[in-house]
Amino acid sequence: MARIAGVDLPNNKQAKIALTYIFGIGDPRALSILKKADIDPIRKMQTLDEDELNKIRQVIEAEGGIEGDLRKDISLNIKRLIEIQSYRGLRHRRNLPVRGQRTHTNARTRKGPRKGTVAGKKKATK
Repeated sequence: MARIAGVDLPNNKQAKIALTYIFGIGDPRALSILKKADIDPIRKMQTLDEDELNKIRQVIEAEGGIEGDLRKDISLNIKRLIEIQSYRGLRHRRNLPVRGQRTHTNARTRKGPRKGTVAGKKKATK
């Protein structure tokens, strides 16, 4: 298994797909990285030799913004929004959708499972 940026990439996948296992690298960025490293995106990861893997590592390090650093930046941005008490920060704090989605009927992923109706009191019988 090739290890790049602290992530084990699957051997049986194409290079363009395997690079997307790294947090912060999607399809377009994976293609641009492979283009800069002069590697065919369709080749399987197991066919790449150490020199080609080192080229990929160098390109990724030059671009930056992946894995731990990116996660840290995102969390700091969210903390800043919460501290300045912006609308988006309040939505993050309450675990509600941030980007304007409705919450009356949807947003179950963000809000969690429904809270069941509370059973009413039993009526007194004579």
